[in-house]
Amino acid sequence: MPDAAPEMLTDRLRLRAHRREDAETLIDLWRDPVVVRHFGGQPMAPEDTWNRLLRYIGHWRANGFGMWVVEDRATGAALGEVGLFEGRRGLGSRFDSAPEAGWVLRPAAHGHGHARAAMTAVLGWAEAAHGFARTVCIIDPANAPSLATAAALGYRPFGTCPYKGNEVLMFERAAPSAAAGSQSSPAAV
Repeated sequence: MPDAAPEMLTDRLRLRAHRREDAETLIDLWRDPVVVRHFGGQPMAPEDTWNRLLRYIGHWRANGFGMWVVEDRATGAALGEVGLFEGRRGLGSRFDSAPEAGWVLRPAAHGHGHARAAMTAVLGWAEAAHGFARTVCIIDPANAPSLATAAALGYRPFGTCPYKGNEVLMFERAAPSAAAGSQSSPAAV
C-alpha cells in the first residue's frame, strides 16, 4: 500500500504527491473566488488550507490512496488537485461506504479537459491498485462544468442531500470491471 501518491502522466498532465512546498500554491487556489464559489462560497483561510495539505499527505499514509497535485507537463505550473479520499461526511451508508472523488482546478485551467484527463488516470489507478468497484462524489447543482465532468467520467446521480447548509447532488460510478461483472486484480504501481 503506497504511503504517498505515485506519479502519473497523461499526455498533458503530471499528477504527483502533495509536498510541504505546495502550501502557498494551495493557499492561492483555495482563496480564489471562482474556485470556492461551489465549495461554500468563502475563501479558505491559510490555516485551513495548511491543514488540508497535511490531511492530504496523511491520507495516503492511512489509506493508501488520496489526492494528487495536477501540473501542466509543458510548463510545470500547478493547475489544481484531484483524487479520491475517505470523507466520512455522514451522508448515509450508500455514500459514505465508497471512496469519494474530488477535483478542483484553477480558473485558467478550466475548459481544457484537464479534470477529466486527470480523474480518468486516478480512477484507472484506483481500480487497478485497490479494486474499487464504486466511487462517489457530491456536486453543487449550479456547478455545470463539474456536472459535465462527472457525467463524462461515468458518474450518475442517485440523490440529493443537505451538506453544510447547501443542497448538493450525490453521484456514484461503478468501475468498468465491476459493471462488467469481473473483478480487477491489483496492478503493480
